[in-house]
Amino acid sequence: MTEPPAPHTPDPDHPAPAGAAAERHGHGHGHEGRTAGRVARTTSSAVLTVLTCILVPVALLAVWVHDIVLDTDRYVSTVAPLATEPAVQDAAVHRITEAVSARANGQEVAGDIAGWLQSQGLPVRAADALRGLGPQLDAAIDQTVAKAATRVVRSNAFARLWRTANRDAHQAVVHALTGKGRGAIGVSGGTVTLDLGTAVDRVKQDLVDAGLKPADKIPDVDKKLVLFQSEQLAKFRKGAHLLDIVGNWFPILVVLCGAAGVFLARARRRALARTALGAAFACLVVAVALVVARRYYLDHLPPQVQSRAAAAAVFDTLVRFLRVSLRTAIVLGVVIALGAYLVGPGRLPVAIRGTSDRTADSAARWAAAHQVHTGRAGAWALAHRRWVTLGALLIVALVFALWNHPTVLTVLLLVIVLLAVLAVLCLLAATGRVDGSPPPTEPGRPGDGG
Repeated sequence: MTEPPAPHTPDPDHPAPAGAAAERHGHGHGHEGRTAGRVARTTSSAVLTVLTCILVPVALLAVWVHDIVLDTDRYVSTVAPLATEPAVQDAAVHRITEAVSARANGQEVAGDIAGWLQSQGLPVRAADALRGLGPQLDAAIDQTVAKAATRVVRSNAFARLWRTANRDAHQAVVHALTGKGRGAIGVSGGTVTLDLGTAVDRVKQDLVDAGLKPADKIPDVDKKLVLFQSEQLAKFRKGAHLLDIVGNWFPILVVLCGAAGVFLARARRRALARTALGAAFACLVVAVALVVARRYYLDHLPPQVQSRAAAAAVFDTLVRFLRVSLRTAIVLGVVIALGAYLVGPGRLPVAIRGTSDRTADSAARWAAAHQVHTGRAGAWALAHRRWVTLGALLIVALVFALWNHPTVLTVLLLVIVLLAVLAVLCLLAATGRVDGSPPPTEPGRPGDGG
């Protein structure tokens, strides 16, 4: 009986060959290299993910500045409803009434009339009573001016004048944000004003036509309506100029950054969900900050702004598309994260997919029992279901990317379309499974052998 060989023990007098030691040394270096590579990929993925979440709201702001604020047609369409906004109309009536300033001195007019009548024999007491009508004459003249201004502002002509003035003034809005251009909208320091000169001249002419001849001699006065005022406007100009330069390319770079972060991650599905939720949360923070900024701005209006309600209407109108974009990004992020979760190995996603397949199989068996078959289409859908699903996802993503300023309704519509496509694909794949298997036998029928 032979004894098992004794275990090898290193002999200090006879060391191991150099090749074996080098092999172990190389293996250790290879393991350390792979570990370092994994750490580098994980770190890069985390950095890109965080950067994407931070830059998504900035990208939306860049699109808003480039496509809405600095685009003439879109800008005019954005501010056009302000001409019919009651708060803005009231502010315009007030400012036009002040600018027209057709207030005659009622006390002097009443005194002149009373003196002339007294010289013609009017009793002194009656003349004194007539002199006391001066304030009433002032009020009557003010009321006449206000009615004329209201009639002009409430008319369709003012809405057309508003659109024309804003279109001509669009370069001044660009000036308000980038320092370039001029127009009826003026920018001085942090104050943005709208020239109402045309409307003031229209009111003066209406007063003259109504018989108030002194209105024709009204001197030229300041006819500007302050839209809003902010001491930070000069700082905003620098940021707007930068956003105008990057324009529509910045969102593409952000998407590529997020895609790179997901690609470098070890668990890509989880990385996609985290990136989507992080971007949605960042947009939510910016949306809340926008609400806080609005409240702070309205609570600290300078005296140059004559109407708080009009300032609120202007603010809300100018940022309306930015708010829509933020809400859309929030909903889109939640939808992407939910989709990434539902395709994962979790208990609930597996149960949902299993229920969908069983329901589709039941519908396919019912169709087969009623001699309804899909033929090669079902077999093809079964064989290529994964690739067709991926293609549908890419097409929906492309449609969303090319959509002109998508909204929450756009996201929901595309989700419904995608779910409908996936449902049809699931049903076709089920018919492929049913048609490819032997049909079930029904007991009690002749020839079944039962």
